[in-house]
Amino acid sequence: MAGEGIKVGIFICHCGGNISNVVDCRAVREEARKWPNVVVAREEEYLCSKPAQDNIVKAIEKHGLNRVVVACCTPRMHLPTFQAVLERAGLNPYLLEFVNIREHCSWVHGPKPSEEATRKAIWLVRAGYERALKLKPLEEISEKCSQDVLVIGGGIAGMMASLELANTGYHVFLVERYPSIGGHMAKLTKVFPTIDCAQCILTPRMAEVGRHPNITILANAEVKAVSGYPGRYRVKIFLKPRGVDIEACRGCGACVRVCPVEVPHEFEEYRGMRKAIYIPFRQAVPYAAVVDFENCTRCGKCVEVCPANAIDLNDQGKELEVEVGAIIVATGYELYDARKLEEYGYGIYEDVVTMMELERLTNLFGPTGGYVKRFSDGEEVKKIAIVLCAGSRDRHRHVPYCSRVCCMYSIKQAVLLREQFDIDVWIFYTDIRAAGRGYEELYWRAEEAGVKFIRGKVAEVWRNRDGKLVVRAEDTLTGRVLEEPFDMVALATPMVAPKGLDELAKMLGLALGPDGFVVEKHPKLNPVDTLKTGIYVCGCATGPKDIRDTVSDALAAAAKAAEFVGKGVVKTSPEKAYVLEDTCDGCGKCIEICPVGAIELVSASEGKVASINPFTCTGCGACVPECPREAIEFANYTREQIIAALRG
Repeated sequence: MAGEGIKVGIFICHCGGNISNVVDCRAVREEARKWPNVVVAREEEYLCSKPAQDNIVKAIEKHGLNRVVVACCTPRMHLPTFQAVLERAGLNPYLLEFVNIREHCSWVHGPKPSEEATRKAIWLVRAGYERALKLKPLEEISEKCSQDVLVIGGGIAGMMASLELANTGYHVFLVERYPSIGGHMAKLTKVFPTIDCAQCILTPRMAEVGRHPNITILANAEVKAVSGYPGRYRVKIFLKPRGVDIEACRGCGACVRVCPVEVPHEFEEYRGMRKAIYIPFRQAVPYAAVVDFENCTRCGKCVEVCPANAIDLNDQGKELEVEVGAIIVATGYELYDARKLEEYGYGIYEDVVTMMELERLTNLFGPTGGYVKRFSDGEEVKKIAIVLCAGSRDRHRHVPYCSRVCCMYSIKQAVLLREQFDIDVWIFYTDIRAAGRGYEELYWRAEEAGVKFIRGKVAEVWRNRDGKLVVRAEDTLTGRVLEEPFDMVALATPMVAPKGLDELAKMLGLALGPDGFVVEKHPKLNPVDTLKTGIYVCGCATGPKDIRDTVSDALAAAAKAAEFVGKGVVKTSPEKAYVLEDTCDGCGKCIEICPVGAIELVSASEGKVASINPFTCTGCGACVPECPREAIEFANYTREQIIAALRG
């Protein structure tokens, strides 16, 4: 028998014919009117429309409804819509029952009118009605949160997200695994499509990050552990031994000059040299020396000459813990290892380089002082081949996806080589992908500058007797096989997920795709959200992007994080699992099954019992059937409510 004092309103949507062309909505309405406690049963053409919403509000107020059943489309689309309607009418939003008679009925049995579909719709609405009788009013769960934000990754994405948050008034901890922020963009000379100076764009932002009072830069650091829950994440960060006090270091370079050890420099893509104590690059932030302890001989010469006594060769690093309300993952990318492309001779022939190595060759402060020279003999390069899709769009051996930026940065580099160095440039391509404002125009500029475009896959590269690199490729437009000599060959290798991202994802509870990048909550509607509340992602952490899209991502992630922690309070739905303490015996089986670590054992009057953190709980419900004592229920999806729906 229905509960005493309960008044139910049932509202049925035609959905512009999506439902009513298959289901006899009038028959559903007439059947619903026969059920006990149903005060109102009516149809609407579009239940989600403003007039229909107003009609629901009026019905609640006029008839004193305290349960509402809507029979329409999917709750994924309009659950918040109708919950807001109930709130507007002064009714608890969790006294709403949502019945999907479109995806679960009319779309399954249509497109023609169906008696079977009508019968099924009546059953579904009856089940929803029976469950609605058992619904309980619930209140949103809220708790004070930290308003600090952690940004992981100090490239252009991490910096722009940090600045956006810091300028809005939030404190940011910016963690960067390398000794300086800047990321890959710091290595670039020019950027496409405008061929602007990369450093003119980047370095002012780096300086702004470095001096901003709301940003704490934790360079040469890595995240080691993450615990807590949305709004109160506790993050352990290890500051790797730097050997130099960045507050005391003046950046004078005296230590660098006396260091006797030289090793390949990672900033120069290992094509230039640096000392065992070094300043990462000219515009580094923080601008301070760092000791490479793997190669340092600990001779002590740097310590002797340091005027600030800033060097400590016994530095062991240190660990710190911060509490933050939200986290932004901006871990960027790495380039595919060109040594895997054996047919192209990278690592065998010195003059086969990657596009990033070529980028450093054209830089005034690069390993050759801005001259494009062969590494094998120091001769100037007069003719160069650029191989696109070097490892990308290869489903069988290398990377299956398109890396998005390779065509454009190669064309940008080709224009520079033609216009500034008068080098004969040949680009071997599969397809030119120039989708973006100003991109096609840059392609035209390259053609007008005399860059030769050969459509065809490069089969192999070898060195001939004259010391030239011979590229063998098929020109698919003419059907000819080419064997053309070059002074240098540059490989446009794809962006891939950086090392360590898999471990970080495990710590944060994030999903990775088959490509190794972070999976966003929804690629169209939630491109910077993750499946974990309070954790956002931007830039190349979700896959290859150009700088423009990366910055857009970063600003969006910052806005999302600011929205989440902005009021100093985090809220979550009360429709989560909860423990019946009197029944729980603390066996811990629920802890083992929980995919997000939301459950722990806590002390109670008679031993240990399970406790579920509602902010960590995602509402998956896995713990409910796992409990052998039926000591876990799910708010508004209790056993009683589900059984009532089944009986209906």
